[in-house]
Amino acid sequence: MKLRSLFLSALCAAGLSGPLMAGGTLTPLGSSQQPIAIRDHQVHVTLNNGFAQTEVLQTFFNPNAQDLEAIYAFPVPKSASLSEVTVTTGEKTLQGEVLAKQEAETIYTEEKKSGNDAGLASKNGIQTYEFRIAPVRAQSEIKLRFVYYQPLEIDLGVGRYVYPLEDGGTDDVARSFWTSNSVVEGNLSIALELKSAAPVADVRVPGFESAANIQTLDAGHVRVALDRTGARLDRDFVFYYRLADNLPGRVEVIPYRADPKKPGTFMMVVTPGIDLKPITTGADFAFVLDTSGSMQGKIHTLAQGVSQALGQMKPSDRFRIVTFNQTARELVPWTPAAPESVQRAIATVKALSVTGGTNLYEGIREGLQGLDADRATSLILVTDGVANQGLVDPVAFHRLLKQVDLRVFGFLMGNGANWPLMRTLADATGGAFTAVSNDDDIVGQLMLAKSKVVHESLHDASFSFSGVRVFDTTGELPQKIYRGQQWILFGRYEGAGQATVTLKAKLTGEDKTYATTFDFPEVDTTNPEIERLWALAQIEQIEMKESIGSLPPSESKDAIQALGVAYQLVTDHTSMVLLDDASFARRGLQRSNQARTALERQAQATRATQPATAYRVDAAKPAFPAAAPHVNHGGGSGGGALRPDLVNALLIAFLVAAVLCSRRTLGRRR
Repeated sequence: MKLRSLFLSALCAAGLSGPLMAGGTLTPLGSSQQPIAIRDHQVHVTLNNGFAQTEVLQTFFNPNAQDLEAIYAFPVPKSASLSEVTVTTGEKTLQGEVLAKQEAETIYTEEKKSGNDAGLASKNGIQTYEFRIAPVRAQSEIKLRFVYYQPLEIDLGVGRYVYPLEDGGTDDVARSFWTSNSVVEGNLSIALELKSAAPVADVRVPGFESAANIQTLDAGHVRVALDRTGARLDRDFVFYYRLADNLPGRVEVIPYRADPKKPGTFMMVVTPGIDLKPITTGADFAFVLDTSGSMQGKIHTLAQGVSQALGQMKPSDRFRIVTFNQTARELVPWTPAAPESVQRAIATVKALSVTGGTNLYEGIREGLQGLDADRATSLILVTDGVANQGLVDPVAFHRLLKQVDLRVFGFLMGNGANWPLMRTLADATGGAFTAVSNDDDIVGQLMLAKSKVVHESLHDASFSFSGVRVFDTTGELPQKIYRGQQWILFGRYEGAGQATVTLKAKLTGEDKTYATTFDFPEVDTTNPEIERLWALAQIEQIEMKESIGSLPPSESKDAIQALGVAYQLVTDHTSMVLLDDASFARRGLQRSNQARTALERQAQATRATQPATAYRVDAAKPAFPAAAPHVNHGGGSGGGALRPDLVNALLIAFLVAAVLCSRRTLGRRR
C-alpha cells in the first residue's frame, strides 16, 4: 500500500516571509503517484464566552488507481484543546476516542492490517498533530473534520484570533522530502461569529478587507464570511476586534458544573484596571539574533526590525548585538546609542546572512555576558526556537537565566517554532514572548507591545481563594502582569456559594491587594468545554514543571496520560483512535469522547440561539479602582490599531522597535 500525505502547515505564529512550502497536500519527491487533491476547505469559528471554537472540514480526493494510506498533519496551536476528529469515508463515519498512546497505536495497526477502515490522531512533539487514515479508496473522496478550543485573551481592549495557513519553513527534513500542492480546487471558506457581552467598537480582517463580508448584528455580535475559489493555503486569516473604550477593570468567571455531587470547573479572566505609571529612564538592551539556516527567508525582516529599533534609541541607552547559529559571537559590543554608532550597527545587521544549525543555548549564554549590575537590562531574543545543536534541555536554559537579573522578551518566528521552550525562557525571567503572523496589523501589534514596556507592571502577582474550596488551579507561581494584559486562570471548586478571590502583587515596591466576592453556582451546564480547557491548562503546567526540572518525567507522563484519557485530549502520551460504531463495540471500548462531544454540541446549539452571556462577577464590588487600559486608536500618534492602511509584512520590525522605543527599565531589580 502506497503512502500519501495530506499536510496542512498551520500554527498560531506563521513565518514572516513568503512560504517555502505552503499548506496543502504533500507528495514524496519523485513519486509517480498523483497528489491527493484538495476539493474544499471550510473553517467555522465561534468566539464566545472567553474561548474560541474552531471547526475545520476538508474534502480530499484520491485520483490514483490504488487505495492509499493518508497522513494529515496540523501543527500544534498554542493552548489548543483538540476535542473531536471525524472521518467520513464512503458510507462509513469514523469517530475518535482517546486512549493511552501505545494502546491506540496498536489498535490502529491491527485494524489497518485487517483491511478495516480506521484512523489515528496523535501528537508529534511540539510540531504537529498527525492524523492517519487507512484506506483512502481509489478514485474516491474522504472528509476530515476536527474541532479544537482555545482561550481568548484581550490585550489593551483588543482581541485577536488567528487561523493559520502560512507555512513557517522551519522543518528542513519535511521540505527535503515532500513536494506541496496547496491549491484548493473548490472553495476556501471561513465563517467567523463573534459574540461579546461587552460592546465591540470595531473589527478588522487584515488583507481581506475587500473580500470579507462583515455584518454587525448588534453592539457585541459580528459575523465575518470569506469565500475564495481556487485559493492557495498559504496565508493566515487574522481577525481583530476592539472593545469599547473605558470599560471597567473586571473579574469574569465562566463556570461549568453538571452534577452538584461532583466538583465544578471554572475559567477566570482578570482584566486589571490599575493606574500603571509610564517609565522614561534609559536602559541596556542585549539583542540575541538567530542567524541559523532555519531563519532562511526571515533574516531580512529580522534585520529591518533591529534597524528600526536601533534608530529609536536615545543616547542614554546602550545596546549590544549577539548572533548565533551553531556557535555564538558578539557582533557589536556594549555601545552607547550615539547616532554614528547606531548607523554603523544598522549597516552591520543588514549585512547578516543565514547558515548552519541552531545553538540557542550558546546564543543566550553569550547574550548574558558583560551585564552591568547598576543598569537595568532586557534581552531581546528573535528566533524560531528550533534548537538542534548544543544544549537543548529546557532545564539548562531555566538554570542559566535564573543566574541573572533581567527580562527576556522573545519574538517567535515561524510555524513549527518551539513556543514551549520560549515560554520557559520568559517564565524564568518574568518576561514575555510574542508569536507573530505575517498577516498581523503591524502598528496594532506595535501599540500592544509598546504599552507593556513603557509602563510599570505588577510584580509577584498571585491569586488566592477563600470561602468555597478552590483547588487544582493554574498559575501557581507568582507572575508579572503588564499594562492592559489579561490574566487567565483555570481551577476547580467544591460545593457552591460565596467565594472571595484576592490578587496580591507588588507595584513600585509597595504591596497591593485587589479582591472581590462572588458566588459559585451549584449547577451550570452552559459551557462544558471549560473542562477540556482546564485539563489542557493543567497539562501545560505539568509540562512546564517537567521542563524546569521540578517534576520527574515518569510522574509527568502518568499525570498527563491520566488527564488526557479522562478529558479526551490528544497529548504526548495519549492518542485518539478512529473507528466506526461496530468496531468500537467489537473491541469493547468505552465511548467517553462520544458522550463528552454530545454535551458540547448540545450546549453550542443552545448558545447559538442566545446573546452572549455577561460573566462579570465584581460589578457590585469592583476589584479594581479604574477602567481597564485600552489601545489608543485615534489621532496621529495613536494610529488606529484597526485601520486598513496599516498592514505591512514587517511586524517584527515594529515589535522590536517598540521594545527599544519605550526606553523603560524592563529589567527592574527583583
